[in-house]
Amino acid sequence: AGMAVQVTVLPSPRCLFDDPVQICVAGLLPQQAVTLRASLVDESGELFQAHAHYRAGSSGELDLSCSPALGGSYSGVEPMGLLWSLQSKAPYKRLAKRNVLTPFCVDFEVYEGHGDMSRLLGKCTNERWFIGEGVKRISVREGRLKATLFLPPGPGPFPGLIDLYGSGGGLVEYRASLLASRGFVTLALAYMAFEDLPAMPEILELDYFEEAVNFLKKQQQVKDTGIGVLGLSKGADLALSMATFLPGIKAAVSISGSGFNSFIPLRGDGFIVPPHPYDLGRMKISDESGLVDFSDVPDDHRDPATWDCRIPMERSLAKFLFLSGLDDTNWKSDVYCQDAVQRLQQHGREVEFCSYSGAGHLLEPPYLPLCQASIHKVLGVFVRWGGQWREHAKAQEDAWHRIQAFFWQHL
Repeated sequence: AGMAVQVTVLPSPRCLFDDPVQICVAGLLPQQAVTLRASLVDESGELFQAHAHYRAGSSGELDLSCSPALGGSYSGVEPMGLLWSLQSKAPYKRLAKRNVLTPFCVDFEVYEGHGDMSRLLGKCTNERWFIGEGVKRISVREGRLKATLFLPPGPGPFPGLIDLYGSGGGLVEYRASLLASRGFVTLALAYMAFEDLPAMPEILELDYFEEAVNFLKKQQQVKDTGIGVLGLSKGADLALSMATFLPGIKAAVSISGSGFNSFIPLRGDGFIVPPHPYDLGRMKISDESGLVDFSDVPDDHRDPATWDCRIPMERSLAKFLFLSGLDDTNWKSDVYCQDAVQRLQQHGREVEFCSYSGAGHLLEPPYLPLCQASIHKVLGVFVRWGGQWREHAKAQEDAWHRIQAFFWQHL
């Protein structure tokens, strides 16, 4: 019978979710045809799976960092393909981590042949964590704040970040916990659709976000060189507003955002930034799938009638990084990103930006699989996010490195 088939995950079967791993199989026959399958059950019991066909080398071994997939969920040499191509049986499910104190467990199985997966040859489990060894998670309900603070191990001081998600609301922790695992004190901040925060606030108060900045600044482990803020979608324009109107923000990252205030008025000290005008009548609903495309809902951002909704970022002393996907079908984030970058450059400001072909709206930490469409928790409709699998996966890896490098450089 020869040696039993062994599946190993290197350097360790236990890692952080944003860590690449090397998946190896040993003990196969020379040139043997096999199918590798990855399975992950999320916290709501939804099963996500991916599979790929491989052929063993002359010594009966496979190494996904150099062996090409011959078909399945992806093809070619894709060391992490089994993770980024995970897909649920039910359509329009988004893989996201609710409780960061437990890992996602991914089972890697090897089956004989390229057919019916009836004969299992070997398997192993990869524990993928969203919180590193020694990182502290602290629930924050101080003043009006509804947030979670993540502290890296050790006295620091560490750069401090505020992390904002989009108009789906809630308190989203998994990106913040990963950033803390990489050496940033990170505050995940809820601002709508959470506990007693309304699902669609009539107005957002700038001083709520200022309270978050002040809370972070007074943490002992936080460096006093200024705070960074990053946001996705609606969170991105809030990040830009914070960098513009609040002192002490040194660096801001906009992911799939815009240089104008979207959907909800923002009240500052003696001024209000109105929301960019929009018309929900311009929503496009697909006949076959029932999915909603929002990209034409906002009025034209080049129309001077909309300019009082612009965030006057050129007044800010912060550094900016804009990231967008060219296949974003939710929001014209690349067009809006170019507009913001141009405005900053016209005022002689340095700004970094990167647009990714084939990437969609939801640019997440790496190896979270592409979600092309899912339910919008606040609007209650299924919306299209866009993105092509492989390109989106590459964009997420690159964006994650850029975000960290940007914050290390400026904080």
